Amino acid sequence: MTAAPTGEAEPGRTRAGLKAQAASVLSLLDRPLTSYYLVIGCTLLLLALGLTMVLSASSVVQLKNTGSAFTLLQKQATWVAVGLPLMAITAMLPVRTFRVLAYPIMLLAILGLALVLVPGLGQSAGGATRWLSFGGGLQLQPSEPAKLGLVLWGADLLARKEKLRMLTDWKQLLIPLLPGTGLIVLLVMLGDDLGTTLVVFVIFLALLWVIGAPLRLFIGVLGLVMLLASILIVVEPYRMKRLTGFINPTGDPLGANYQSNQGIYMLGSGGWFGQGLGEGRAKWEYLPHGDTDFIFAVLGEELGLVGTLIVLGLFGLLAYAGLRIARRVRDPFMRLAATGITIWVVVQAVVNIGAVIRVLPITGIPLPLVSYGGSALIPTLIALGVLLAFAKREPGARQALAARGPGPFARVLSWLGLGPR
Repeated sequence: MTAAPTGEAEPGRTRAGLKAQAASVLSLLDRPLTSYYLVIGCTLLLLALGLTMVLSASSVVQLKNTGSAFTLLQKQATWVAVGLPLMAITAMLPVRTFRVLAYPIMLLAILGLALVLVPGLGQSAGGATRWLSFGGGLQLQPSEPAKLGLVLWGADLLARKEKLRMLTDWKQLLIPLLPGTGLIVLLVMLGDDLGTTLVVFVIFLALLWVIGAPLRLFIGVLGLVMLLASILIVVEPYRMKRLTGFINPTGDPLGANYQSNQGIYMLGSGGWFGQGLGEGRAKWEYLPHGDTDFIFAVLGEELGLVGTLIVLGLFGLLAYAGLRIARRVRDPFMRLAATGITIWVVVQAVVNIGAVIRVLPITGIPLPLVSYGGSALIPTLIALGVLLAFAKREPGARQALAARGPGPFARVLSWLGLGPR
């Protein structure tokens, strides 16, 4: 017998090695705590990127206005320092707690949205009235906790009806879920916030999709969404300018299209690897709202295509983890809530990034976990804490966590008498 030529054997060994590596990666994805660690890892990496880019995008303007380049960074770091412990505590709560808290969160959010419309309390910016002012520069955007309230309330409502086998009638799918969603949408619409209105509707559709609503119901709701969006666009001149600017990007370059033009220029100027952290031009007042709505453009300018792909990859992994949790948990409430939270965060990211790269009109929605702002950051971190709590209830997750032992944060809570019982 003669040995096979080396040139013929090498490709076979290479293919076998690639198959072994692929099998190793797939085995990692099949582990019980995969979703848990993906949510934690993606969240922390996006927060770190966000803090870095908030500093880079705001340093020049803040130095000019306040005398310190670190003003917005310090505020954002404070909100992160508040939000992360809240996320950790939320992850340790039993599922029943979320079902109990869903109703007061929903009621408080509706009350906050109503108070925004009261003259003297509501603060306007960018054509929308979104914030409650408490003096001393402290503001709250009630529409952000309203998203969390709608997810938990809607999930609990549909889970109860599914347990009672009431969802065979399409009316039970909509009542009282549709009136509750409609009330939030109405209050948000009165504040002229089209972007949040669309996200609320997406959460509503996600809940209906998970519960198995018929196609005709989706078509009807989508028609209603399109009608309301059209009304909101027509009645507000600044939205019409944004829409016409999106349709005709070469028109009005110093007016309606200025922000989008500058954003795409900054994004494109980054090349493959960017101009370097702190080396971008956007911070020199060339790009409006570079630390909030258009932070993705600043990131692309300074970190290049590689940086933007990392952000897209992190949101993609977060979407995978959230939907994996929804698929693996057995409880209908957890399945509904996990899907709603995942769709909320990911769709908001898609809408923000889509506006920056000019495939969607500008809506003023921030990039979750990355853009500056505590009103959006803290509810998002709490929602991700809910996802972590659900991830612990995937098959085999409890045993894996018990074998690993409590983490340092859990031990501190236990010493303080605040740990789970």
